[in-house]
Amino acid sequence: MQQNQPKTSLPENAYRELGQGEEYQPIMGANTNPVEVTPYSVSVGIIMAVIFSAAAAYLGLKVGQVFEAAIPIAIIAVGLGQMRGKKNMLGQNVIIQSIGASSGVIVAGAIFTLPALYILGLEAQFYQVFLSSLLGGILGIVLMIPFRKYFVKEMHGKYPFPEATATTEVLVSGEKGGSQAKTLVAAGLIGGLYDFVVSTFGAWSSSLSTQMWGWGKWLAAKAKLTLGLNTSAAVLGLGYIIGLKYALIIAGGSALVWFVVIPLVTPILSLFDAAELPAMLEGMGINHEALATPEGIFREIGRPLGIGGIAMAGLIGIIRQAGIIKSALGLAVSEFSGKKVATDEPRTQKDISMKVILSVIIAVLAATLFFFQFGVLHNWFQTIIALLIVFVIAFLFTTVAANAIAIVGSNPVSGMTLMTLILSSLVLVSIGLEGNAGMIAALVIGGVVCTALSMAGGFITDLKIGYWLGTSPKKQQTWKFVGTAVSAATVAGVMIIMNQTYGFTGENALVAPQANAMAAVIKPLMTGGATPWALYGLGALIALILTFIKLPALPFALGMFIPMELNAPLVVGGLVAWAVNRHKDAEQAKANNNRGTLIASGFIAGGALMGVVSAIIAFFGADSMIQWAEGSMMPIYLGIVMYAAIIAYFIWHSRKAQKEE
Repeated sequence: MQQNQPKTSLPENAYRELGQGEEYQPIMGANTNPVEVTPYSVSVGIIMAVIFSAAAAYLGLKVGQVFEAAIPIAIIAVGLGQMRGKKNMLGQNVIIQSIGASSGVIVAGAIFTLPALYILGLEAQFYQVFLSSLLGGILGIVLMIPFRKYFVKEMHGKYPFPEATATTEVLVSGEKGGSQAKTLVAAGLIGGLYDFVVSTFGAWSSSLSTQMWGWGKWLAAKAKLTLGLNTSAAVLGLGYIIGLKYALIIAGGSALVWFVVIPLVTPILSLFDAAELPAMLEGMGINHEALATPEGIFREIGRPLGIGGIAMAGLIGIIRQAGIIKSALGLAVSEFSGKKVATDEPRTQKDISMKVILSVIIAVLAATLFFFQFGVLHNWFQTIIALLIVFVIAFLFTTVAANAIAIVGSNPVSGMTLMTLILSSLVLVSIGLEGNAGMIAALVIGGVVCTALSMAGGFITDLKIGYWLGTSPKKQQTWKFVGTAVSAATVAGVMIIMNQTYGFTGENALVAPQANAMAAVIKPLMTGGATPWALYGLGALIALILTFIKLPALPFALGMFIPMELNAPLVVGGLVAWAVNRHKDAEQAKANNNRGTLIASGFIAGGALMGVVSAIIAFFGADSMIQWAEGSMMPIYLGIVMYAAIIAYFIWHSRKAQKEE
């Protein structure tokens, strides 16, 4: 029963630091009893988790970028509530969003690591992917709960929480009414149809490259210079949400590799004796024969540089977050010791009790122990060592993941997982586990850790949204486990379908850049081959230099090991955001940006969902590709025209926003 009518606007002090003695009062106050967990909110949340897990898995495996599902799910939840003509849906919409948003974070944990099993010629069974994702997700939830009050309450106004802010604004606008859902649906249809026509029928080129023209082929052959651009609507929307600043930093990493490092490799190698060069390169862990093309140089030299940079950026993050770990643990210990009585706390501050959290942690670690022993390792000593690696690294990196989300809305989970793989591989080899068995073990360990860190970072977004709006944290935390289980099962099924349909190796294989990076790191460590430590070290040095000059090292390093054609469109999306936000009237600029965010979310969700449909069509053997005449430039020029058209629509429709929206 609703005791007090909830407000429909965030308080004035929602986004700023509080003054001395000032307290934040959420929309659904502690003295209200809002409707939150219902059959409707749980069932819709589960449906969203299934749909967006499938969509995020497809997009992540195809282009290496996993979108956060919180914003589009929040918009859909609001739209469904308005279609049903229901009022006071805020509490239920938060639960829908929280359960559904498990999708993106679980997907990231799985697809960044486990496809490497296929890449290395090994098999990943359904139960391995499912249990790795499920156990990692649960571990991420329970490790983050003790830190909730620190991040969402104690640091109120000090962290921007960009994704949580956007999602909260969407949910609040749903209480007021508006046209956001219509905009999202329209953009989803346009973006989805655009990407569907390309991926299913091949009506125009899905990516552009300078090598499509004679002069570009000459540059690639002579100077090893090439530039690619993926024209997907989903990636364009992703670039908009990332924004021009970080898109340029990511592209800066790509530019360093593709426009400086790759062209310089051949001239530098020509200075060495040709007869001794192959052996020297093989000793450094570099395949000499692959250096004949820009793409080969990128795989052998550019990507290891990025891996070293990512690992160092993750280490720097841990060092910087030492204070956060200490402060948050202090709050958790004070509650566990009984200094604060849970029953005296308001509804809006009650978490799952520390005793329950400890019990779940023990249960998860026990389940992980049996999973590693009977499903992966079959050696109790090695299993215990593997379990210690999982727990220690997951615990240390939890606050790094949460802090990254709180500041920039981007979780550096891939870099932290690379570091996990390197450390775990070195430890496992030292205790006698190597070869195929070692690679499987290390990657499953990495999958559990990666999912735990991904969940920890994503979950803090949910908890901040709940804090701003006045949701019951205990209910959010309880039902997050359900979303985790559903998402884990979905991503396991989708990954197996995608492998059988497209594969991860060979021509036209799925890109899966993070998984390829994991495979490249782990194989020499586990098979006794040469490891490119010099390149890792140089990448780490680049990260240190970037940190010294106060440039974000992590996104730059990510740009170094993700192909240029997947980073260039992020800049295009960032430029669209810049164009949309250019307005003398600050209120109008804000309205434009809000509509642009809706369109971008629609492009991401629609494009990714239709990509899954295309994969299913291909999986069942339907061949509907348009057969262009060999050598025809028509699909290339049509691709340029269609990409320009969708960009023009994006900017034009965003700038038509009304202030009252």
